[in-house]
Amino acid sequence: MHFMIREFQNFIDKNQLFDRKQKILLTVSGGIDSISMLHLFHKVGIDIGVAHCNFMLRGEESDEDEIFVRNMAAMLAVPFYVIRFNTWEYARQEGISIEMAARDLRYKWFEEIRVQYKYDYIATAHNLNDVVETFFLNIVRGTGIKGLTGIKPKSNHLIRPMLFASRRQIEAYCLEHDLHFREDSSNASVKFSRNKIRHLILPVLEKINPNFLQTAVENIQRLSETEQIYFSKVGEVKKQVCFEKEGSFYIDLNKMKEIEPQSSYLYEFLVPFNFSRDNVAEIIEAMDGIPGKQFFSSTHRLLKDRNYLIITGIKKQADLKYYIDEGMTLINGPVKLKLRVIKKEEGFKLPLNSQIACLDYDRITFPLILRHWQKGDYFRPLGMKDIKKLSDYFIDNKLSLIEKEQAWLLTSENKIVWIVGRRLDDRYKITDRTQNILVIEPCQD
Repeated sequence: MHFMIREFQNFIDKNQLFDRKQKILLTVSGGIDSISMLHLFHKVGIDIGVAHCNFMLRGEESDEDEIFVRNMAAMLAVPFYVIRFNTWEYARQEGISIEMAARDLRYKWFEEIRVQYKYDYIATAHNLNDVVETFFLNIVRGTGIKGLTGIKPKSNHLIRPMLFASRRQIEAYCLEHDLHFREDSSNASVKFSRNKIRHLILPVLEKINPNFLQTAVENIQRLSETEQIYFSKVGEVKKQVCFEKEGSFYIDLNKMKEIEPQSSYLYEFLVPFNFSRDNVAEIIEAMDGIPGKQFFSSTHRLLKDRNYLIITGIKKQADLKYYIDEGMTLINGPVKLKLRVIKKEEGFKLPLNSQIACLDYDRITFPLILRHWQKGDYFRPLGMKDIKKLSDYFIDNKLSLIEKEQAWLLTSENKIVWIVGRRLDDRYKITDRTQNILVIEPCQD
């Protein structure tokens, strides 16, 4: 058995990449790495399909790549899937680099094909050189420890079965088996960061240490093991300092100020919400400041409250409205409530629970509307004769900005009937003249 085939099978088994009876979708560009991967899968006899992306970045060259891969799939009698992307336009619309645009587009499409045609895994042709190049690329861009631990052989439905082989081994395998492949002219251009590392930096390091590639891979493996210890400790501290409540993520400020190294812990707590190292430095500076300061990532907002850092997703919630028609008995969202109308009878007692609203049914007008707070909203708090601005009510009750924005209001003819779960409006309370009662209470799952 050829060395590459044996090592390929050993790598699959050692890392438990997949079961030999499962279907694998191969991502094949037509370059030397993906063609070698296709040949190895075919030799071993795995059930495969071939997916190819034409990013339309190199004119005729891109089209010729597509034709080449299509012909390879036909020769091997395996299913072939292809798509064309206007990558330049997508990158312009999203404000990202061409490299990032191509990555986003292809992985989204690969997953769609995997699900639609019932493949178990998606295989990419990353090799050992890619591991080392990515390591240096992350150092240049800035990263946490996760970015220094290399490319993983398996993550969810994505597998990388060529990580056992160096580019030189792959070149030798192709030469020995007379495998034809396409040369991407952009791979020679040093205008791309990865290519600068590949063509300008790594050759210098290999002159210093001819076995540098293997040395670097061993070091990355040690860092990967260190990462496991590191995140185990981060997880322990996270349980003590952080918690989730009503869709928001809270970090206890007093506890956060006691832990060291503060910036590393805070970075790991916040990186799932797409905050950067620069954000973390600014947030630490603001931790002793006045409440109310906000920070934004591409997907989340962080509010510095009195006692907590509160992280929520960025959502345009102000215009959301949910209608409740007469006769409805159950609301499944945004808050789960059940409704019932009862006759007021002698001996009726109001529940001492702000989570339950008892309203004078004959004073309200359907449809009722559930919505969020709007500027200028006011109501008459239960037990009071004067109206009160909702913004003042929120301040008096020490609600954070996020809690204020997440509060739901039940309205009738645009008048506030109930701040859900908090306070009724006095105008809709049960009185001696009430005949029918609308009871609204939380719906237990």
